[in-house]
Amino acid sequence: MLNHKNLLFGLLMVFVAPGAWAETLEDAWDSAINNNHQIKSAKADTSASEQQLNSAQGQRLPELNVSSGYTQFSETPAAKTQIAGQTAQFNTTQAGSVKAQAIASVPIFTSGRISHNIDAAEASLQAVQSNETASVLNIKMQVAEAYISVLRMESALQVAQSHVDTLGLHMKDVNNLLDQGMVARNDALAANVELVNAQQLVVQAENQLDIAKARYNQLLDRNLADAVKLTHQFPEAPQGTLNELSSTAIKQRPELVALAQQIESLGQQAQSVKAGLLPQVAVNGGYQYQENRYQAFQGMWMANVGVDWKIFDGSSGHRSDAITKQAMSLKEQRDDLSSMIGLQVRQAWLDIQETQKRIAVTRQAIAQADENLKVTTDRYQQGLSTNTDVLKAEDLRTTTHVNLNNATYDAALAALHLRRAVGVL
Repeated sequence: MLNHKNLLFGLLMVFVAPGAWAETLEDAWDSAINNNHQIKSAKADTSASEQQLNSAQGQRLPELNVSSGYTQFSETPAAKTQIAGQTAQFNTTQAGSVKAQAIASVPIFTSGRISHNIDAAEASLQAVQSNETASVLNIKMQVAEAYISVLRMESALQVAQSHVDTLGLHMKDVNNLLDQGMVARNDALAANVELVNAQQLVVQAENQLDIAKARYNQLLDRNLADAVKLTHQFPEAPQGTLNELSSTAIKQRPELVALAQQIESLGQQAQSVKAGLLPQVAVNGGYQYQENRYQAFQGMWMANVGVDWKIFDGSSGHRSDAITKQAMSLKEQRDDLSSMIGLQVRQAWLDIQETQKRIAVTRQAIAQADENLKVTTDRYQQGLSTNTDVLKAEDLRTTTHVNLNNATYDAALAALHLRRAVGVL
């Protein structure tokens, strides 16, 4: 018979609707990464930066320009000369003619201008990629906070409902004793007021839970009213001493990597601007056609080597200095962020220590509060304690359960914050 039950249970599990399965935090992260608009925006920025790198690299390739045009003069161009003491005039160009050319140009020496441009674009791409990684981590942290918020509100609702259930049972005891004339009507009134207040807390908890679920769905780009069912599984906190975790964070936080690459990119841009003041050598070649029946050769091939050297430029030097100053500004921001990251790691690490102690204390208080309520209720039923004692015992029981829930979810959140601070979320 047991085998038949197991088989029936297995069949029921197979045909359960997909929506009934509880979603893990990893599932939520995968969904957010695939659907979140902020991450899509970051990926678009990365694609744009890749194209900018391709553009910089393309400066080394030959440039081919093809042009054509038709010119019409009001008079036929002619030249005058003296022949045997007589003035003679002859046409040199047609009044109307077509001109076309195809010229290729290849830079062969730019004093490092193109190389620095490419290096700047590569550093910029790495910075954008790091920013994309940071965006993913930020969204994952937001999803984790929303995930825990849903579970916290579900637990809060359960505690609030258990508070109503307990007060409902106490209300029955009060009414029974009132019918027997063993307690005053004031006990019934007080118990009813407490019950109504508890029911109001349930309504508030249900509303807060709905808001938490809507926030969670919004981060995953889902319908705000979609059902949410989550598991109570969270990644563990990263291991290591506080100093080790801080050192790891400084090395691998994508925000710091992005700033370092932005500084490198600005430095390369400044060098590229300076290189533009040095000799630029290029080879040009192609074919030119000039329609002119008075000319012996209307189409000709040509090649030349050109050198361009800006001896003086009143703007390039200032532009290079401006870029250098921007790099200095980013260095200050990086140093400030390094200090802030150290603070984030320390705060999250301390929060973990605190929440672990809170969990240990509240677990002990749970058993004591439950036992206190049981004893006080029994004494009230026997006429040995007051209605106020029972209500106070129930409030203590509810408070301890709330404290345990908060400590548990605060611990999970602190571990996630530490992972985010270290950069391994």
